Amino acid sequence: MTTPTPRRALLAFALAAATAATAATVTGGRASAAGARAEDGPHTGAGAAEGAPAEAAAGRTVDNRFWSTYAHWRAGTHRGTAALAAARPGLVIGTPAGRTEYTDPHTGKKSTWEYASWTSPVHRSGVPGTEAIASWNAHTPAGTWIQVELRATYGSGVATPWYVLGRWASGDGDIRRTSVDGQTDGTSTVWTDTLAVDAPARADGVRIADWQLRLTLHRKPGAAEGPTVWLAGAMVSDVPDRFTVPASHPSGAAHELTVPRYSQEIHTGQYPQYDNGGEAWCSPTSSQMIIEYWGGRPTAEDLAWVDSRYADPQVCHAARSTYDSAYKGCGNWPFNAAYAATYTGLAGIVTRLPSLADLETLVRAGIPAITSLSFRPEELTGAGYGTAGHLMTVIGFTAAGDVVANDPNSADNQAVRRVYKRREWEEVWLRTKRYSAAGKVATGSGGICYLYAPARPSLARTQALRAVGVL
Repeated sequence: MTTPTPRRALLAFALAAATAATAATVTGGRASAAGARAEDGPHTGAGAAEGAPAEAAAGRTVDNRFWSTYAHWRAGTHRGTAALAAARPGLVIGTPAGRTEYTDPHTGKKSTWEYASWTSPVHRSGVPGTEAIASWNAHTPAGTWIQVELRATYGSGVATPWYVLGRWASGDGDIRRTSVDGQTDGTSTVWTDTLAVDAPARADGVRIADWQLRLTLHRKPGAAEGPTVWLAGAMVSDVPDRFTVPASHPSGAAHELTVPRYSQEIHTGQYPQYDNGGEAWCSPTSSQMIIEYWGGRPTAEDLAWVDSRYADPQVCHAARSTYDSAYKGCGNWPFNAAYAATYTGLAGIVTRLPSLADLETLVRAGIPAITSLSFRPEELTGAGYGTAGHLMTVIGFTAAGDVVANDPNSADNQAVRRVYKRREWEEVWLRTKRYSAAGKVATGSGGICYLYAPARPSLARTQALRAVGVL
């Protein structure tokens, strides 16, 4: 059973894709999901505001915006960074802006780094938001790392400070990958990977109106190579307050993708330094399933550190590669998406979807999704367990519309494939409020999912991603 570290968690993950089959990389999304399906002053930063005004997004609950093209990287404000023209365009260090010292809070190691930074244009959200979750895809060779920050402006025109949403590297030899919990300005707070308005239900109705990202790239002084960022952006959502959700209508057609099956449970007790071992590895186990569905595979060198007696060593590698030293777990959503994008040609994001019908649209186009759910044992028939937070992969639907999932909380790999009742599954995934086993009100994910797909998707997949509001 998944036993996650407690978190505030109405979190989300969004996926990158191109605007057409011939596009070089993933492009920016716009507000998703009309309300019928989902129910329910001047900025101080650099750059001009972009995007539709919030009042034009009536009824929508999610806005996705990602930068990934050469034109995207040329825009914004550069301090030592440069846009890289390549098959997959990116942001790199040109001439460093300076040097800085960083003391890793998890190792005590103090090091000096060259750095350069890029600040995005201001993005005016298509929805007045209560939560924001950033996503990024990057290459960080040894001796490099990146910091991702977000600054929002409330509807009143007051701006937040720059919030750190991640200090990240694909490896752990230079810095320890980490979130920075507890940052607050008294109106909003960072909870692991999510910036959340503290009291969205108050009469004054504080909401996020627009936002910017700041990326700071670091490398060892004098190094010839630095990090490359291929994609960065965020999902802002107006999280509805609901215990129940409207029923969606199934397509009536069965469709199932052939996705590798991995159990987290066979790794119980392995590498307890990464969130107590496999018992808590639902997120990286799910990530590894979809990475391999798209053809990604760690190399023998990547896996050399894993005990040769352990089956499926790539799951151990995924856990180590997604571990957040502050959260003390492998369930940081953007860290999982960033890990997926370290595999050649893959992009990954975190987002929210408002309807199970949207998941069907993606699956029919060949795109599985990782979903976040919480439920009591009696709320999901056939699960055999309850959880305050669990990740599983949706790989298909039956003709009746029931959900076919690869559930990593299974005794072995053969038992991973499950079929869950559509209405039950829809409720435990999309609701934002629930009652715990103790009868207390607790949170639900509100449709959070990770989406991984080729950075240059086919036309059909591009159309599906656009249809669900990611593009």
